[in-house]
Amino acid sequence: MRAVALLACTWLSLIVLGDTAHAQNWKPDAPVEVIVICAPGCGPDKTARMMQRVFQQGRYFDTPLTISNKPGGGGAVAQAYLNNFEGNGHYLLQTGKSVLTTHAMSRTAGRTVAPYTELTPITHMFGEYIGIAVKADSPIKSGRDLIERLRKDPTSASFGIATSLGNTNHQGAAGALKAAGVDIKKLRNVVFQSGAQAITAMLGGHIDVVPVSIGSWISHMKAGAVRVIAVSAPQRLPDAFAGVPTWREQGADLVVSNWRGIFGPRRMTPAQVAFWESAIQRFMETPDWKAEMALLHGTSEYMGSARTRKFM
Repeated sequence: MRAVALLACTWLSLIVLGDTAHAQNWKPDAPVEVIVICAPGCGPDKTARMMQRVFQQGRYFDTPLTISNKPGGGGAVAQAYLNNFEGNGHYLLQTGKSVLTTHAMSRTAGRTVAPYTELTPITHMFGEYIGIAVKADSPIKSGRDLIERLRKDPTSASFGIATSLGNTNHQGAAGALKAAGVDIKKLRNVVFQSGAQAITAMLGGHIDVVPVSIGSWISHMKAGAVRVIAVSAPQRLPDAFAGVPTWREQGADLVVSNWRGIFGPRRMTPAQVAFWESAIQRFMETPDWKAEMALLHGTSEYMGSARTRKFM
């Protein structure tokens, strides 16, 4: 009887251990789709495409990886699409703070969108500040100049906002102006589906001011096409931005940063989450990633799923 019981316990242990090992060894066995909340050329799109290149060149897994751009509703369209694949570890969302601002603004884009609490956070990746810029030949010379103009007439300058009102880009300009006494309800805002589209419109003379992640301005600054008039950082940034004053230096008490990360659909398994945590942490240790952070003046900070959820 004891021998039979011992044998039964042994077999049960082997079954449990086998199931655990199988769960721990999950990896993609079908094509992987990374969903991006904005149009090609936006910040999250660039990060997703770098992930695609590094994952495939490094053979992180054997199945193909594609990028799917789903702009609209400040990320609501992408979130709705993601949650069509409940529990499926082959679908990821490249986004960031917009999952919170979309929730705060109660956007659904005409779709049933699960609140951010029903997404599966996988990793926090990095944070970045917002740079507010005008064309190089703009009559607006500084952030203080912009504030004074808009105090007198809130409609005297137009803003290109990517990709939705209320998001971090919008906060980087409107939050400062509000703090400085401007009636931001009267501002003229035009919404674009990517920062690249907003910048193109500004360079074409169709809008006056664009707030986007500071890394988006580097090439345009080198070309002499734009003048960055303020940054949303707590102190001046180094290198190319050393000469750009913060909003605080110009009479507007505001600090705003954006963060970016990876999410999955609701009800992913622990094994699926663990695989992607490991893959993304490995990706963030590559020279490609470190070079990108230096270029963007971003602050790289890996957080796993549990810590990201707490952070949010």
